[in-house]
Order: sequence, then structure tokens, then C-alpha cells
Amino acid sequence: MNRPRIFLITPPEFDAADLGGKLKQAFSGGDIACVMIYMPGAGTKDIQAAATTLVPVIQEGGAAAIVYQDTQAAGRSGADGVHVDTSLDDLKLAVESFQPEKIVGTGGTKLKHDAMEWAETGVDYIFFGKLDLEEEENAHPRTLSSAEWWAELFQTPCVALAGNSIDTLGDVAATGADFVALKDAVWQSGADISTVISEANRILEAHPFVDTD
Repeated sequence: MNRPRIFLITPPEFDAADLGGKLKQAFSGGDIACVMIYMPGAGTKDIQAAATTLVPVIQEGGAAAIVYQDTQAAGRSGADGVHVDTSLDDLKLAVESFQPEKIVGTGGTKLKHDAMEWAETGVDYIFFGKLDLEEEENAHPRTLSSAEWWAELFQTPCVALAGNSIDTLGDVAATGADFVALKDAVWQSGADISTVISEANRILEAHPFVDTD
């Protein structure tokens, strides 16, 4: 699929059974490449319990299930990969432990040099945007500029975090990012979840990648 794809991020707090139902609604809205199980501050036991419920739902929907930070929970739950951004050493260990069978992603770097250094570990993607910041209607300007810079120069796929409004999604897609991350725009919109995903896919389809070969 030669256009940006959706990288869906769960709310930071949720009931796993309830979210499982909502994820099924999301998949009925169309293509989703990945779902990150995002539970910052939660312990391994809770993350593993939630992932055990959600991973089969995500995989049945045709997406990759990614666990945020907790490599132990990721491994034990049958997830497709892990997102590690605590330190370069932690990232190197995750790459060593999980690849090539599993996905390893990273992000959260402040400097371009750091992004390049972290990508050199062989990660499967690099994420631009701050997951712990309150989302605004538009994607953060730094996220847009970083994703555009990265997409133009590097082969490692990148993910750009969108704002909390689907109406601004086109700006993120226009950066050339391989994946567009959605969080609050899906869970806090108040609209039907499948409809939000369907509209997001419609917007992304209008931004095909330019063939540079």
C-alpha cells in the first residue's frame, strides 16, 4: 500500500475487555497497520494481562500488536513487537533480543543526531511526537518538520503523531511519513470509531508516496 498507514495508540488507561470491543469497531473502519498498547507507569503484570486480552484482537484485525516499553510483557503476551525509548542501551538490548522475529521501534529523541544514532541500531521504525503531552488539534510543528526531514533522507520507516482532530490529518500525511499515529483523535472524538478510522484512511489515501526511483 503506497501511502501512509494508521499506527493506532491505545488510551493510557482502559478496561481491556471494553477496549477490545472498541478495537474491533476500529478495524471495521478499514486499514490499520499497528496498534501500540500504551500503558505508561503500569507494572509488567498489568501490562501483560491487558496485552493477553488485546493482542489476539489486534492480530485478528490484521495489525501488528506493539507493547510500549515492557519487553517482558511483550514477549509473554505473544505481541508482535515492542517500543523502547528509555535509553540507547535499552534499545540496543531490545534489538538484540527481539529481532529479526519481532518488531522493535523507538522515538522520543530531542536531537536529529540522536534520532540517527538510535536508528543505526537497526530498529524497524522511529517515532516522532511526544506521547505524554496533551494533544492539540494540530500535530506539533516539531513533529511535522522532523518527520518531513526524516522521510526525505532516510530508509528507516518513520511514524508521525497526529493531533487530536482528524481534520488536520492531511498535514501529517503530507510529511511523507510511512505511518501516522492516532490516539485522542480516535478515542476522544465522540464520533463512531469505525467512522473515524474510515475517514482517516480516506485522507491518507489522498497522499500517496512519490516514487523516487
